[in-house]
Order: sequence, then structure tokens, then C-alpha cells
Amino acid sequence: MQLVVARIGRAHGIKGEVTVEVRTDEPELRLAPGAVLATDPASTGPLTIETGRVHSGRLLLRFEGVGDRTAAEALRNTLLIAEVDPEELPEDEDEYYDHQLIDLDVVTEDGTEVGRITEISHLPSQDLFIVERPDGSEVMIPFVQEIVTEIDLEEQRAVITPPPGLIDDRAEIASARDAGQEAHEAGRESRQADQEARGSGDAS
Repeated sequence: MQLVVARIGRAHGIKGEVTVEVRTDEPELRLAPGAVLATDPASTGPLTIETGRVHSGRLLLRFEGVGDRTAAEALRNTLLIAEVDPEELPEDEDEYYDHQLIDLDVVTEDGTEVGRITEISHLPSQDLFIVERPDGSEVMIPFVQEIVTEIDLEEQRAVITPPPGLIDDRAEIASARDAGQEAHEAGRESRQADQEARGSGDAS
């Protein structure tokens, strides 16, 4: 199975290094020196990692045969793809590969359907589930224990306990708008009733 493990960013310096946006929980394994990676577009690869180091919180890689800034810049936005055994599991039982999580159904603890995981976004601070809702919209759910309470691979679902506003913000806005409209209508009807009552009093 092929998995996207990184996206190449801008060139760094003049010796062929590039920044990379890491898309794997195991960069020390997938992006280690000596690793041979397929690419998208395929015409730019395969690429063999020659060196890797962390600089200012970002991973920098240099590939064999890429020795200057011009060659490095030509790789920008290339996706790096690793070949992974689909039966392989992370060493930590609380960790998951992206392919295990993609397409899981997301539900709340009471069984309410939220949507389906379509992408995992690996940010420096945390990972995010990109969830497509039944209406086609998307919601981002932080992959933290306080929110994602259970991953059930057998049932193919992720159970969440979302804080207020995480997934129901649109519903809250709609409810507030409806409530405001109802109050407006009630006020108008009350004013109309008062005017009619005054009119009847003047006529008598």
C-alpha cells in the first residue's frame, strides 16, 4: 500500500536542502536517510533521502542527485510516497496510520452521525481529522483524547465527544436566527394588535 508521508516545500539554502510538510506520525522511520520514496508527480522520482535534520522546528531533507537550490526548488509541492505493508501496525497501540483512519465513520457517543474521515492533517501542534458531513460540508476535529474518545477499527468508526460549537455551530447560528425571527414576528403581531385595539377605541 502506498501512503503519502510528506510534501516538499521551498528550498532551504543553496546546497539542495528542502523543507517538508510531514504527513506521517513516524517521520524517523519513513523519512530516514536511505529511504527511497515514490513521488507525485511520478516524473520527479523516485527520490532517495541523503540527509535529514530539524531546523527551527521544521524537517529539512536533501536527496541524492539534488545538489543546488535550483534543483531543490524544482521539487516544490512534490508529494513523497512510501510503500507500506497494509498489515503493518504502529508500535504504540494508541497510534494509527492514516490509512487506518481514512473512511472511518465519525459518530458522537449517543450514536449521532457526524460524517466520514476523508483526510488527516498533520499540524505541528496536533493532528486533525478532516470530516465530510452528509451535506457535503467539512468540519475539522482535533485528534486528541479529550475529543476522540474511541477508535474502533472493527466497527470502522471513531467516537467523539465534541465541545460546544465544534460540530453544531451552524445549528446554533440557525437556531439563534430562527429565535430572533420568531421574536420579531411576535413583536410585529403585538404592535398590530395594539393598533387595532386603539382603532376600535377611537371608533366607539
